[in-house]
Amino acid sequence: MKRNVFGLAGLIGSAALLATSPAWAHAHLVSSNPAANATVTVAPKTIILTFNEKLVPAFSKFDLTMPEMNNMAMTVKTAVSKDGKSIVGTTPAALPKGAYKIVWTAASADGHKMNGELAFKVG
Repeated sequence: MKRNVFGLAGLIGSAALLATSPAWAHAHLVSSNPAANATVTVAPKTIILTFNEKLVPAFSKFDLTMPEMNNMAMTVKTAVSKDGKSIVGTTPAALPKGAYKIVWTAASADGHKMNGELAFKVG
């Protein structure tokens, strides 16, 4: 009987360690400015994507395109914020009116890359 108790305790302990391991962590987008599917009246000079955990700057960025213009790429300089949880992009000039798509890649400390996209409009 003791053998079963120790075996069960070992199994529970192993499961607890795995559940709290950073290998299970992945960066998930929690907010953006502009917000997903928003229509803004003033073109943003800065775009911010905020994630649930710290990012690896070398592998975290986003691109900005205009789908209505054959996915024309817009110039955006991106960097990870000081707290490590946001990708901040600045445009060299005001964005013209139209629809935009942000395509992002974010890597967390476990090395796993997450990808996603969101849209907004300047109206």
